[in-house]
Amino acid sequence: MHTNLASILHQAELISPVQLQQVIDQVQADKLSVPAALIGLGIMTSQDLARQLEVIFAVALVDAHQYDYAECCKRLNLRDLILRHRVLPLSATDNTLFIGLCDPTYLDALDEFRFATGKQVEPMLLEYKQLEAAIRRIYGSELKGTEQHAPQRGISDSELTDLVDLSDGELVDDTTDLSSDSAPVTRYINQTLLDALRKNASDIHFEPYEKHSRIRFRCDGILHQYATPPANLSRRLSTRLKVMSRLNIAERRIPQDGRIKLKLSESVSVDLRVSTLPTMWGEKVVLRILDASSSKLDIELLGYNDGQKKAYLDALNQPQGMILMTGPTGSGKTVSLYAGLRILNTETRNISTAEDPVEINLPGINQVQINPATGLGFAEALRAFLRQDPDVVMVGEIRDIETGSIAVKAAQTGHLVLSTLHTNSAAETITRLTNMGIEDFNLASSLSLIIAQRLARRLCPHCKEPDDIDPLLRAKLDIPPDAELFKANLNGCDDCNKGYLGRVGIYEVMPFSRPLSQALMQGASTLELEEIACQQGMITLKQAGIEKLCQGTTGLAELQRVLHFI
Repeated sequence: MHTNLASILHQAELISPVQLQQVIDQVQADKLSVPAALIGLGIMTSQDLARQLEVIFAVALVDAHQYDYAECCKRLNLRDLILRHRVLPLSATDNTLFIGLCDPTYLDALDEFRFATGKQVEPMLLEYKQLEAAIRRIYGSELKGTEQHAPQRGISDSELTDLVDLSDGELVDDTTDLSSDSAPVTRYINQTLLDALRKNASDIHFEPYEKHSRIRFRCDGILHQYATPPANLSRRLSTRLKVMSRLNIAERRIPQDGRIKLKLSESVSVDLRVSTLPTMWGEKVVLRILDASSSKLDIELLGYNDGQKKAYLDALNQPQGMILMTGPTGSGKTVSLYAGLRILNTETRNISTAEDPVEINLPGINQVQINPATGLGFAEALRAFLRQDPDVVMVGEIRDIETGSIAVKAAQTGHLVLSTLHTNSAAETITRLTNMGIEDFNLASSLSLIIAQRLARRLCPHCKEPDDIDPLLRAKLDIPPDAELFKANLNGCDDCNKGYLGRVGIYEVMPFSRPLSQALMQGASTLELEEIACQQGMITLKQAGIEKLCQGTTGLAELQRVLHFI
């Protein structure tokens, strides 16, 4: 990384010799730009640096929001140059391209854009933070571990009409290296996958229709359209994805499941779970991104309040018993389980898990992939675990009485068992298990803790707005009169996605106490069990949601979407 700018600032007596050396060391050690190092070290703010550079270099300081830079970047289709040089095309005429940058000494970038476009390039000065936010808004965050990757030329929607058929070489992929294959169809898919990772998407949908196909990303639980390739290319895209995931490309009549391993660098890779589904106009392909490095497996970050966290940790510290996570698909049950397993994962414990599928690889834990086609189901895996001297057992899901009965017996015989179910609340979990056919007295003697959970989008802390809620509604929801409430700014800002930034868990944590066990043995209903748990201090999902609302973490509209309690 060049340090010309740091030397110029030193010559202008804006930074000291000591600060100059600090910046140079930071640039060389972390491969940062000089502006990033200056701001990161706290030597200058983004605004101060921009104002000083405007004076020194006599380059116009502009506001990126005054330009339709997103449309300009889309027309140019130079994402690799933009991401590599961290500059931003702001606008273009027939002969001139206006480039926003935060380091006026970075002439190499201007030369490359001049060569790539054949236009005269005019530099314009942007604040560092505004520049980075604009690039992040268009292309997502930078991917760690990809610094050494060779740049890969992108491919636009218009170029898709020239895609070639799959070559023989594409049929032998093992680990997909995103810098190695130059076939257009491969480059387009790789470009899509990298963009999904940059945008922190959890799922990617490739959907065929009669007159077009559609690609959508699920970000923070909501689907957003990414691209609309021509309809006649959907088969090539699905075929390439099936090749990458080692599925049968000749079979298009039945669903298939597979995996892809994306190699981002020599040391960083990401797993994707692949599912295909035959539809009227072709095969729909859904990719679930299983990125262990981005999964928040720290219990401190999941959104539990102090009482809920203590209850979970107390249950994990028990030598035996059953901990159950409940909620709909996509509510974060797996991450909560993995966070618990991460705490339990020590040299003194033998931990085995049966999963369908194995979503995150945890070194030190014996993870088994369920395969019903070969007769290896949850019940069979659980029986095998009990012959392997286990301390902790995790069953991906209790789906039937056989699995439930074995799990209960394991919890009664000195093992800690963790599992999930699909129910709406903690109390309903007990009813669900008894309806399966598991006896009340077995549940009463084995259950330790039940956690029901949901995921709600966090309000962006940079642009959230005060929310004036009707006093009657406040009273109905038991919201304190003095609580300051917020809502999403639907226009969003450079740091968020339409007013939201990430997600937070909402939890209903029910420790299974003696009064609950006695009530269960006496045939108590779901409502009676929930009432007893609340008397002992449990807060319901609704109350937990209101707590997050009063903290300013999320908004009322988002709680209504997730919990439907109004």
